[in-house]
Order: sequence, then C-alpha cells, then structure tokens
Amino acid sequence: MRAFDTRPAVREQVESLGGQFLNFEFKESGEGEGGYAKQMSEAYIAAEQSLIAENAKDCDIIVTTAVIPGVPAPKLITSGAVVSMKHGSVIVDIAAEQGGNCALTERDKAVEKFGVLIVGYTDLASRMAAQTSELYATTIYNLLEDVFDKEKGDVVLDLEDEIHRGCVVLKEGELMWPPPTRPRPRSHAPHPEPPPAPKAPAHPQPSRVGPIFLALVAGLLALAGLFAPSDFTEHLTVFLLACVVGWHVIWNVSPALHTPLMSVTNAISGIILVGGVLLLRSGGLHTATILAGVAVLVAMINVSGGFLVTQRMLKMFRRGSGH
Repeated sequence: MRAFDTRPAVREQVESLGGQFLNFEFKESGEGEGGYAKQMSEAYIAAEQSLIAENAKDCDIIVTTAVIPGVPAPKLITSGAVVSMKHGSVIVDIAAEQGGNCALTERDKAVEKFGVLIVGYTDLASRMAAQTSELYATTIYNLLEDVFDKEKGDVVLDLEDEIHRGCVVLKEGELMWPPPTRPRPRSHAPHPEPPPAPKAPAHPQPSRVGPIFLALVAGLLALAGLFAPSDFTEHLTVFLLACVVGWHVIWNVSPALHTPLMSVTNAISGIILVGGVLLLRSGGLHTATILAGVAVLVAMINVSGGFLVTQRMLKMFRRGSGH
C-alpha cells in the first residue's frame, strides 16, 4: 500500500499503519488551516501528476481524496496515467463532488475508461451506511450468541472471558466497569521480522543492447565502405545514426506518454512516404522501385494511424480538462 499527501505530517501517520509514503521533494508545503490541504501552484500539481502517473501503472486500486474547500478539486490523475494502468484496475474518486481528482471522472457515475473502472459517486458516505449497519448487526449477533446458553435459556457470563468481562458494567449492584487490564503473556518465540517495505519503482535503466547495436553499426559501415557504392554508404550512415538517436530518445520517455508520443512519431514517417514516391518516379521494375513501393504502403499506414491516434488522444485530453 502506497500513500501520498501534500502535508508532511501525514507521512508519520501512513508509516505507522505499515504503508509506504511516496517520497516527493518540492519546496512548497501543502499544510493549510484546520488540517485541510491548501491549493498548490501549477508547477507543484504538475510534479504530483508525474509522481502519481509513475506509480499508477503498478497499482490495482487508487483512492483519491484531495479537496480544497471552496475550489475545484485538483486533477492529479491524468488521462495518460489512466491509460497506463492495468486492465481491471479501479479508481475511487472521493473528490467527485468537487470535480474529481481524475481527469476522466464522471459525477455520480461509475464508468470504465481504457479498461479501468472509475467510481465518481458523490453519495459514498450514505452508501456506506447500509454496509456499516450490517457489519455492526453481525457483531452484536455474534456477541449475543456467545453469551447466551441455549440449554439454560438465559444469559451466562464467564467473567474469566475477556469479551464477557468487557461487557459487564454492573453485577448485583456492584460496579464492574472498567474491566481490569491484564498483561499479555510474553512469548519466548522470536518476533517475526516485519516484511520489507516495497521499493518505489525506479526509472528504467538502459539495457546493454546499445553497445551491441553500436558494434553492429560499425561493422555494417565498415563492410559498406569496402564493397558498396559511396551513395549507399552515405544513406546507410544516416539511417543507422537515426536509429541510434531515435532509440535513445524513446527509451527515456515515461511509459505513460508512449501512446501520444508514438502517434506523433508515426506521423513523421511521412518523410519516408515522400522519399518512396520520388524513387517510384524513376520508373521500371527493379529492386529500388519494389522497395520504394513497400515503403510507401507501410508509411501510409503509419501516417494515417498516427494521426487517428493523435486525434483520439487530443479529444480525450479535452474531455478530461473540461473543454
């Protein structure tokens, strides 16, 4: 279980219950008057969104409660964070009455977005009353069943029983409350060590594919320089360098942003489309024109799909921001 809050005092409360408080370093305190959080700056909220998006993809259930009296609730869970979550995950947005902490929350509805159930009910407190009553009634029933002797048809109390003794206030006019405190027997068995707290997910580290790929590139360039024409060597050099740069750029992007990023980078493949069309103008049926035709077909798929995905993502973000 992980927890986060803008108020530093909450850290001790979370850790006292065995939870992991997410580390967040930003020179701004969220402590407001009366124990409530205060409204934070846009830079602070943007940093919060990044932290929450980084952890959301590993969580099955997220409960949000961030509200500031008198103003709309801050949007802490972005649409991209919802996209990155596992299918079947649940977001319970308790701040739905003031607009919700999730960009995709719909007031008084439980909706499914990208395989994630987002609960935006504003009457959760009244919905809990029935469950609370059932739990309390079950507890009272079990207590009465324990103190009632069916054979005698009457209540029989065992004052040596800790539960029975705690229920007695008066017995034959004698005050029995409060019950005596009994020291718990010490166990000579060694205390089990507490389970280690889960580590916060670290940023992905580059794999060892990079050096291997660079060695392969160097080998190909050496072979091309010895046997291939100069034009082919020049084009191959540009292509391989573009692959290396593109791989390092994409690797450092947060997974939550891969969908909108990939849609834009696919649109850039229009350059390939233009190059393929120029090669097709040479005419004739040979290896260059066949490869150019394949490149044009694949590039057209990438361009159209990229723009469609980009348009869908932009619409989703507009709905999430209230426009």
